[in-house]
Amino acid sequence: MTSLTYRDAGVDIEAGDALVDAIKPLARATTRPGVMGGLGGFGALFDLKAAGYTDPVLVSATDGVGTKLRLAIDAGHHDAVGIDLVAMCVNDLVVQGAEPLFFLDYFATGKLQLEQARAVIAGIAEGCRQAGCALVGGETAEMPGMYAKDDYDLAGFSVGAAERDGLLPRPDVGPGDVVLGLASSGVHSNGFSLVRRILDTTNLGPRTPAPFATGTTVGQALLEPTRIYVKPVLELHKAKLLKAAAHITGGGLVGNLPRVLPQGCVAVVDATSWTPAPVFAWLAQTGGVVPEEMLRVFNCGIGMALVVAPDDVETAIALLTGAGESVSRIGHIEAGTEGAGPEVRVENLSPRWPAA
Repeated sequence: MTSLTYRDAGVDIEAGDALVDAIKPLARATTRPGVMGGLGGFGALFDLKAAGYTDPVLVSATDGVGTKLRLAIDAGHHDAVGIDLVAMCVNDLVVQGAEPLFFLDYFATGKLQLEQARAVIAGIAEGCRQAGCALVGGETAEMPGMYAKDDYDLAGFSVGAAERDGLLPRPDVGPGDVVLGLASSGVHSNGFSLVRRILDTTNLGPRTPAPFATGTTVGQALLEPTRIYVKPVLELHKAKLLKAAAHITGGGLVGNLPRVLPQGCVAVVDATSWTPAPVFAWLAQTGGVVPEEMLRVFNCGIGMALVVAPDDVETAIALLTGAGESVSRIGHIEAGTEGAGPEVRVENLSPRWPAA
């Protein structure tokens, strides 16, 4: 009888070991105060006292990249989705007033390809660098029969901390407050099932010149990674200027901003107060997507919404602009019907929006 090996079954232990060796320098480059030990243990240790906390509350988040992965695989561009993976988690932490401390990833594939996997994890390390958190570990799973040879899936897990008295949203959010919007870098990592459905109605492929962005391909433009807002938002929070923040992901502004508003409040948003990137107008026109659906599916140009007091608006805008963000004053908070839940009301929404 022929003696079978794990490699005969489709799993290459040596390739996995080679990947660990290849990514160790990437992980070491993300280390920060509080990290104890390095890659290779059965778990990662973190010292909150060494990170500077006195009365910390832990905040955790987990997410993926969704079907944007399909486009990345088809286009052969793998590094950006690693940044996306980190962004989707750490942006969810910072809106609760938490500083991201460390990150772990899960990478599953049908056949481990060293360069492909290293590119993905290099992107994860870059995302961690942008967020100021440490890549402390992860899991690589080679799963023949579950995934096709070139396919892979990703999941991310991040833990942050906030001082107990610094959690967001603050209890004083209410009528009169102002809503600021931070520009997104593009579609980010939500709505790609619809993006891909729209692409299927055209003759465009991932390597075709993009009709909505000059000098780049469809794949490169759509794979622009999710913007990581951690450092400027934390700076605003530490300056005592931030009352609430909402990461604009699936559900858009209308679905995410109410999550940080108190009962009986309405966020009135002016659709003409910012200019969505051309990709959103192209998606709406090509797919025949109505404005209400665009707002429900995509970020439509606003990746993060911030609530500040009216007296702090100019100071907040100056701080955020100085940190490299593109900021728009997109709305304000009003009192709604007594006993009603929080909601968003979008005004000046023309039938052609988000086209100019």
